[in-house]
Amino acid sequence: MKQPNIDFIYLNEEDMMKAGVGDMAGCVDAIEEMFMLLKAGDYRMGGPNGNSHGVMMTFPLESPFPNMPTDGPDRRFMAMPAYLGGKFDMAGMKWYGSNVDNKQKGLPRSILMLTLNDKETGAPLAYMSANILSAFRTGAVPGVGVKYLAKEDAKVVGIIGPGVMSKTAFDATMAVRSQIETVKIKGRSRASIDSFITYIREKYPKVEDIQIAETDEEAVRDADVVHIAASVPTGDAALYPYIKEEWIKPGAILCCPAAARFDDDFILNRARNVADNVQLYEAWEEEMGFPAYNSIPIPAVRCMDLMAEGRMQKNQLDDLGDILTGKVPAHRNKDEIIIYSVGGMPIEDIAWGTIVYRNALEKGIGTKLNLWSVPYLA
Repeated sequence: MKQPNIDFIYLNEEDMMKAGVGDMAGCVDAIEEMFMLLKAGDYRMGGPNGNSHGVMMTFPLESPFPNMPTDGPDRRFMAMPAYLGGKFDMAGMKWYGSNVDNKQKGLPRSILMLTLNDKETGAPLAYMSANILSAFRTGAVPGVGVKYLAKEDAKVVGIIGPGVMSKTAFDATMAVRSQIETVKIKGRSRASIDSFITYIREKYPKVEDIQIAETDEEAVRDADVVHIAASVPTGDAALYPYIKEEWIKPGAILCCPAAARFDDDFILNRARNVADNVQLYEAWEEEMGFPAYNSIPIPAVRCMDLMAEGRMQKNQLDDLGDILTGKVPAHRNKDEIIIYSVGGMPIEDIAWGTIVYRNALEKGIGTKLNLWSVPYLA
């Protein structure tokens, strides 16, 4: 029987909060399951190898057309399509525009939306506000890494770049290592540091020792877990936050969802390098060309460049999915230092977005919209 009518639900940010988008423990569980499906191959993303971060549209440095935007820091539009199988069994796409100048208008740098679609027909099921969803899934990916790779008795967290990414990464850390006692914060502005301190005090009053670090070294020393998420321009690796090996506590994990730089000798000979999805970084190396690290400042991209130079072997970069499935040990020795690269994938948005969407349906949250009763051109 034909059923040409198509309805879908719209979820604004308030709806998303009511539907549980801020449940970090649940988000970590969803992302962990996503990694299992990723390793099993029950997923698709864009690009020739099916692992692309997405399709990016940028603007020229100059334009003869007065209405066309010109290039600037984080000035882009991006489409991130994906399908995730298993219990999610959902297709969709995250779409966003990004512009640093948004902050002058009281807006986030990026404004994100997620569409979920029926895998067979392509019909929309949901159109949802995705800024908080994206922030929480971004934090949950380091959370899974901390769950498997950080010391069980971790007590100290270092923060370099106390923005949104570090806030949700800290949420995820607390979800899997609730005994954290000390947080050391390095930021460029007192406003961002104070905002982070307030965030911790309101959500985690048991964390009593909150320190302001004057340097990256202070934030890193003695930390069991370090989140590095400072916002810096790309193009010149010398400007990326530089972490010296001698600062790092034996057995620490450094989570890198943004720019970070380590000495090549350390990467090649002593660090344990782990990526959220090695194939994602292979896709970036293909798409961006060598040296890709100039464009994508995440440490695993530097690993790809080192492989392209013939200085690093592929087996020197572990895939998180192999650790989760037991193919690779979580720890080769108790004092190894782990550099954990977090690239971000649309299957993460699909995973958490699907859970939140189904919560909304169950609770009757959202606005029902009609695409058509009968398609005009069918």
